[in-house]
Amino acid sequence: MGALPLIADGVGFRYSGADRPALTGIDFRLEAGGVLLIVGPSGSGKSTLARAIAGLVPRDVPGEWHGSLRVGDLEIGTAQAAEIAARVGILFQDPGSQLVMDRAEDDVAFGLENRAWTLGAMRSRVPDALADVGLAGFERRRATELSGGEQQRLALAGVEAAAPAILVLDEPTANLDVAGATALFARLRVLREECRTTIVLVEHRADLAWPLADLVLALDSTGRPINFGAPRDVLARSEERLAGEGIWLPEDWPTVEAPRPGADGPVLSSAPGLIEIEGVWFEYGRGRPAVRDVDLAIRSGERVALLGPNGSGKSTLLRIAAGLLRPTGGTVRIGGLEPTRMSARRLGTLAGFVFQDPELGFLADSVGEEVTLGLDAARAAEVAALMGRMGLPFDQFRARSPYRLSGGEQRRLSVAAALVRHPRLLLLDEPTFGQDRRGWEAMATLVEAPVDEGTAVLFATHDERFARRVARRRIGMAAGRIVDDDRTRLPGSPAPTLARV
Repeated sequence: MGALPLIADGVGFRYSGADRPALTGIDFRLEAGGVLLIVGPSGSGKSTLARAIAGLVPRDVPGEWHGSLRVGDLEIGTAQAAEIAARVGILFQDPGSQLVMDRAEDDVAFGLENRAWTLGAMRSRVPDALADVGLAGFERRRATELSGGEQQRLALAGVEAAAPAILVLDEPTANLDVAGATALFARLRVLREECRTTIVLVEHRADLAWPLADLVLALDSTGRPINFGAPRDVLARSEERLAGEGIWLPEDWPTVEAPRPGADGPVLSSAPGLIEIEGVWFEYGRGRPAVRDVDLAIRSGERVALLGPNGSGKSTLLRIAAGLLRPTGGTVRIGGLEPTRMSARRLGTLAGFVFQDPELGFLADSVGEEVTLGLDAARAAEVAALMGRMGLPFDQFRARSPYRLSGGEQRRLSVAAALVRHPRLLLLDEPTFGQDRRGWEAMATLVEAPVDEGTAVLFATHDERFARRVARRRIGMAAGRIVDDDRTRLPGSPAPTLARV
């Protein structure tokens, strides 16, 4: 079919029961083969607009729709689902939500089969689509056993395989390591240069996204346009306003400050580790270890960054540490006790875990219930202040569904729900993905605070800025093993200065 233009005229949408519209007065025209970058703070409606372009809003979501949104001559608001799917492919923030088959090759083939591709054509296209996203040789791998970044690449392969006329990408680098993010944007540049598809991109990685874009649509916190135009023109007209809204800009990355002198000194203990991991192995399938012979001890008050490429075993190790996975071999102890042998209540007082996909950890139907679940009155009184510092004012968010929040808001809610319980060990999997500048700063400040009270923090991240800001110890993983444990940054020593990207 080839690339098609995308035109929005007065687009607006209010979710059913919401106190304000998610989007208001959206106008733009994107020519066939162009790249539109949508930026805005968390909760500004970026994902809502992405889903509208893919036909999921308003068709599958109750609410009030206004205006016109067209792919070529197809009106999204009135078109049939099959008509839109034949033209538009979307990659969601959460890749696991769109992986439907057991094996990687079957998942890529699923969308092609639904478009009536022949068996021969699918057999030819599937390996190429996997190779295009860096997953050559993954055909028989189980999707559920891939890392978050590998799942992200697999979902992209499934979307891109059919060569959609419009390719919508919602935070495509959220779970990718630096090499994966760089490779993804190199791939998008090829698509742009060859005009194979029209690209709509929602992305906080300003250093990669702004140079790729032909046009930028900037939204404010209420879902209204701040500015629209060529990237250079938008910055010239509205740079101060964009920064004020917490939008990441190409030349506006946070300066990493040195830690407060002696901040870690009083809380580090010479006693045995709060968590001790000895000789741990874990296999998702026979002969395919995800974690290999890991020895690790973390003391009370330590801030530890777990770093490494996609598929290196970081998330698996965190889940083992949290007692969510029983190791195939070796032992894990938190406070001298094995987490897999504790009751859920007892384990919850020792360890707080935040999933890479926040929705996996949600238990309640409202934000208020989620963050206060199981708390006594004294702890519940802390909630409003903590939520305010997280940029989630409790009076505004308490009645909302956790599943209706933006990706960045969901992440901050999940961290708040863990922090308010004062765990002795806080485990975070990619805590900064989907965060605007304000959310990033709030996350860093609040993760630092519990350390002063003796809580140990272990977090897996691809965000080098966050690791430099928060961590005082860096552990590198590759192929399931710990390959580096940097203890050279002693308490009170200055963090490295982060150069602007």
